[in-house]
Amino acid sequence: MAAVSVGENLYTTLRNAWTSGTDSVFLDVQDGPAITFADIDRSSARLAGVLRESGVAVGDRVVVQVPKSASAVGLYLACLRIGAVYVPLNEAYTEAEVAYFLDDAQPKLTVDAQVLGALVARADSADSADPLTNVEPRADDDVAAMLYTSGTTGKPKGAMLTTANLRSNAQSLTDIWGFRNDDVLVHALPIFHVHGLFIALHCAMLSACEVRFLPRFDADAVRSALHGATVMMGVPTFYSRLLALEDFGAADCASMRLFISGSAPLTETAHRAFEHRTGHRILERYGMTETGMITSNPLHGERIAGTVGFPLPDVHIRVVDDAGMPCHVGAVGVVEVRGPNVFAGYRGMPDKTSASFRDDGYFITGDLGSVDVDGRLTLSGRGTDLIISGGLNIYPKEIELLLDEIDGVVESAVIGVPHPDLGDAVVAVLVAAEGFDLAAVSVALDGRLARFKHPKHVEVVRDLPRNAMGKVEKAALRRQHEQRFS
Repeated sequence: MAAVSVGENLYTTLRNAWTSGTDSVFLDVQDGPAITFADIDRSSARLAGVLRESGVAVGDRVVVQVPKSASAVGLYLACLRIGAVYVPLNEAYTEAEVAYFLDDAQPKLTVDAQVLGALVARADSADSADPLTNVEPRADDDVAAMLYTSGTTGKPKGAMLTTANLRSNAQSLTDIWGFRNDDVLVHALPIFHVHGLFIALHCAMLSACEVRFLPRFDADAVRSALHGATVMMGVPTFYSRLLALEDFGAADCASMRLFISGSAPLTETAHRAFEHRTGHRILERYGMTETGMITSNPLHGERIAGTVGFPLPDVHIRVVDDAGMPCHVGAVGVVEVRGPNVFAGYRGMPDKTSASFRDDGYFITGDLGSVDVDGRLTLSGRGTDLIISGGLNIYPKEIELLLDEIDGVVESAVIGVPHPDLGDAVVAVLVAAEGFDLAAVSVALDGRLARFKHPKHVEVVRDLPRNAMGKVEKAALRRQHEQRFS
């Protein structure tokens, strides 16, 4: 892919990729008109003009909490065009949560569904502001977007993502995943998050391919959308819900070339079940709000269930011990990353930013993992999930992999909770079939797992608590069980 000059706005990079096919469909909106690349270029120019008329200037933050729509995509691109910082928020956030974000972000403009409707109406009216056809030059290290971390270990932090961060990730993924202009991407993800907004839509724009733009995940709607499509990006829950459709299988995926999963760990059981039913091996990758994508299983080559693959081009990873020293091959430690994808820091939090980086520029992800002799990364969980029981380290992922293999277990989550004698005790929370026999857990683990790693308590629940991107909220589980042994 051609080198990009310093000072080029990300919008220019994206638009240059589709100039030869402006009349082709970009967003095939469910129950709505199809949006061409020419349409999105015009609408984003009009919205950029309205934003400027509203006083939004270069570097100003625009907080956006709106439903998924073509207009929301246009607003994001309009912010890029004028050099504003786009700050998307989950629609599900409460008023109190939003108040925190607004106080922290100090935006020039806050956009909810009603405000977006008014902006679009102004942009479409005859006496609206003139479309802003020019695009503001932006340096590689200028902040283009700010996304808040999930806040599982404290108050959410605003991760500042630069033009270069977003561009490098988009170009690398478009290349290594083989995107082309005849692809058709099934998009059922939200667009307030890295996955749905930057990864999926940027790849589509850089390859000038069509996007089947679904408002949300619905198993039947996604199944229908797969016919004639070629690529789908999703979270593990998407795949488990498709597998729950009794007759879902290879015929539904006849046109597909690639299924991608991320934002939460995909169990080996789900990986194998999907391959058995469809003939497709899901490509799992690994990323974070602060970094975009870090690693990916290969498009061509072995995709190993339970692993997240190799570093992206120009991205470097390492695994270190508690002292910050490199771990031996195969040993579990903290994953650290350095590369053009790594964010500029947390807004207004210099101390937290400094504490998140090593002196040589590596970002400390907080994730635990190991790298094999070939350089392939396998994750073991979050550092905050580490269980220290009787002075011994226990990695929940090791136990979860075995629990997920038990007949009748749909998925599992292993946590450590306070114990008067051991410090922490292992608790396993299972989603399982009706009538599941808890005795099967001991049978499955005996001889395969050291006794100190066996759960001291096992509980079956209907669902595991999850955040908006499908990640299991282990902090919530720990709160639920913190008095278990008191």
